[in-house]
Parts: sequence; structure tokens; C-alpha cells
Amino acid sequence: MSPRGVTIPEVRQQLFDAAEQILLREGPSGLTSRAITREAGVAAGLLHNHFGDLDSFLAALFVDRARAATARLRELAAHAGSGTVVDNVMATIEPLLAGNLLALGGLALARPSIVSGLGKAHGEGALELDANERVIADYLESEQRLGRVPAGADTASIALALVGAAHQLLLTRGPHAPDLRERIRRVADALLPH
Repeated sequence: MSPRGVTIPEVRQQLFDAAEQILLREGPSGLTSRAITREAGVAAGLLHNHFGDLDSFLAALFVDRARAATARLRELAAHAGSGTVVDNVMATIEPLLAGNLLALGGLALARPSIVSGLGKAHGEGALELDANERVIADYLESEQRLGRVPAGADTASIALALVGAAHQLLLTRGPHAPDLRERIRRVADALLPH
């Protein structure tokens, strides 16, 4: 509900978006219930009414954003056999380079208490933290069946190397580094056929 008692549609997403903006602007220390509801323009108690406490809310935020990134990655399978393998993989890695995912990782490190709530927030057990790697490996196996990736290629190891390189470069250079995408593309070019 809004401060005037009017129901707000999609209040969860409104709160998530507000929290993400604060996280990007101020870091994990800026995330308080009051700051989030103020940023969202809703009543102060709304977050606790919907989520119980701040840690439960932050766990739900983490899961929501992780699911959104994974959903975008799952579109990769539809590209098997079209374009180039490197271009397809690069388009898929792009969501991993977003500053919000790096900030969420920092949030989990700064507030380890939310990690225990990820399973409950996920609603189906443990969050699949290796989903990105598996999606890329599955895509590469599809391309392998089409003859666009060599038959002897270890697709699981290539996927791990690509995701690991993206994370390493993101953590050491940040999401706004001018050569971030170029460096990851060089890794992809070295690992994949053209």
C-alpha cells in the first residue's frame, strides 16, 4: 500500500528496484528498511509486511535478480546453429557483466546472514549458483552436435572458463572498465571456433 492506503500493484518489484538503486548508489551499508521504502515511495512498514524482516527481503531480492539473469541466459539455446558461436556466447555473457550482479555479490559478502535465507526465498530449495555455467555448456553441446564446436571439445570446461573469466574480469576491473568486453571476447575467441 502507498502512504495514503492505496494498493500498489507489483509492490515487490517496486521494493526490489528501489533496493537495487540504493545498492548501486550507496553499497550494502545503505540498505535499511527505511531507506528502501523511502526510495520506493511506499509506507515505512510495507517491506516488513511483505517479507517479515530485512534479511528475508534481501534474500528475495538476490533470488529475483539471479532468476532474471538466468532467464536471459536460457535464450541462448535458441541460437544454436545461427550466427557465430563466439557472438552467441558473448551475447549470453553480457548479463553477467551488469553492475547490479556484482553489487548483489558484494551484498552477499557484506551480509552473510541473507545466504541462509536464499533457499526459502527461492521457494524450491537451493538456488542454482552454477546455472550460468550449465546453460553455456548445454548450448556448446548443441553446437557440438551441429558440428560447429569440435567433437573432442570439453564443453563443460569451456563454459567454466568463460564464466570464470567473466567473473574474474568483472571483479578486478569493474563493470564499467572500457576493455572488459574486449578482454572477455579474447578469451572466448581463444576457447571457441569461429
